[in-house]
This record gives sequence, structure tokens and C-alpha cells, in this order.
Amino acid sequence: MSSLVELEHATKRFPDGSGGLHTAVSDITLNIEEGTFVAIVGPTGCGKSTTLSLVSGLERPSGGDVRVDGAPVDGIPEGVGFMFQTDAMMPWRTVLGNVCAGPLWRGTPKARARELAQQWIERVGLAGFEDYYMHQLSGGMRKRVALAQTLVNEPRILLMDEPFSALDVQTRALMQTELLTLWSGTGAAVVFVTHDLEEAIALADQVVVMTASPARVKDVFAIELERPRNVEEIRMTPEFTDIYSRVWRSLSSEVETARRQGRPAPAATEGATSAA
Repeated sequence: MSSLVELEHATKRFPDGSGGLHTAVSDITLNIEEGTFVAIVGPTGCGKSTTLSLVSGLERPSGGDVRVDGAPVDGIPEGVGFMFQTDAMMPWRTVLGNVCAGPLWRGTPKARARELAQQWIERVGLAGFEDYYMHQLSGGMRKRVALAQTLVNEPRILLMDEPFSALDVQTRALMQTELLTLWSGTGAAVVFVTHDLEEAIALADQVVVMTASPARVKDVFAIELERPRNVEEIRMTPEFTDIYSRVWRSLSSEVETARRQGRPAPAATEGATSAA
């Protein structure tokens, strides 16, 4: 079976402001199958988000190849959804207006777009809030709107760049479980960037460890924890602790390298070292 997403020796360089070039990611080779949840971890500033940008078509590689469904990425591929760290919603639109915007832009008739939006608003637990505006919602509720806004388009590839990092611990755990519930059975491939190693292991089928800048793939760990998962309960199991320890041994040296380079270590990872 061919991979849905393929990066082959992908490299990305940016102008550094002094006439030179900064290499953000270097020689990345990574294959992602349909229906697989892949989490990417690595030191702050190593190039994790740049990797998502290459898959999404927002950035083009300076070298190597990026393919979706076997075709080179040239612009934003069909069937890709992107959920950012900050809300990407229109504040002048209601919850219903934001969620049905995607289908409308894709040419779906208005009645059908509203019907689809209503179904997803209910699925994310926001029935009754259709006419609310973004400033009237809590952070967790806005994330639920963002999930509905993304999933209503039935993406085959869901790219998520630290989507829950701004939430408090309890709300983040609820959203993690909600994400797994909504993703289950869709067949979509998820590529999830996070600084939180516990989050990565609790959610993913595979955890990809990136090196300090410029990012390269250092290790790929299979997360053989049963699904469906309760992200709070699974953290307390011996199997989780064992996987955490193995992944942290790979990641910790890259965090130290990033410190020597002058980049701060991920706060969530630093705080978790004592548990490893």
C-alpha cells in the first residue's frame, strides 16, 4: 500500500535576514498511511511546524519531494484540513456561520451546508450555541468550533499545529479525548505537532522525534496502546510509562542540544522529565 503522505529527503531553507539562508528542516523522509495518527515532537524552534507547512502546500520544499496521494504537492492539496494553535475563525460570524463557511466556499448549496454544519456542531457538543459569536465562547468551546469547522469538510489529511497548547490542563484533556472520538472511523491521517510528550503518546499511533534545528527525523516510535483510549486513564498505565521513557531517551539529547544552541526547551517536556 502506498503512503497517503510522503516526504522524501525534503529540505526547506529561508532567507535569514543577513543575506544568507537558514535551513529549517533537512533531508526529512517520512511516510504516513491513511487512517494513521502521527505526532511530531522535538525541541522548540527545530522546524516541526515547517514540516506541516510543506505537507499543506503553504511552503514548497527547497530540495527533495513532498507528495500527497502520489502527486507532488503544488499548492494546497485537495482534502487537507489545517488546525492552528490560534483560532482561525471569523469573529463577525456566528458558530453556525463559521462552521458552514467551508462547505459554502466549496460550492455546497446553502441549505445543505447549514445542515452539515448543524450536524458537526451537535457532534462537538455545542448544540444550542449556533447563534453565539466567538467572543461569547470559552477557549474550550472555541476549539470545539475549530474542530467542527475543520472536520465538516471531511479532510483526508488533518494537520494540527499545537491546537490545544493554550488551554488549561483539564480542558486540554477533554479536547484530546474529543479529538480521538471524532477522528475514530473517519479514515483521515492526522499529523499533530506538539511540545507535550505525554499528549503525543496518549493520542498517536506513531511518535516522530525530530532533532534540534535543522529538523531531521531521528526516531519513529510505534505506540502500541489499545484504542479507544481515555487520555487521562492511559497515562497511569505501566505501558504508557515504558513508552514515555523510551521516547524521552531519544528526545532528551535533542532538547539539550537546543539549549546549547540557545533555544528554550519545551516547557511541557521539561516538566515531565521527572516522570520518565
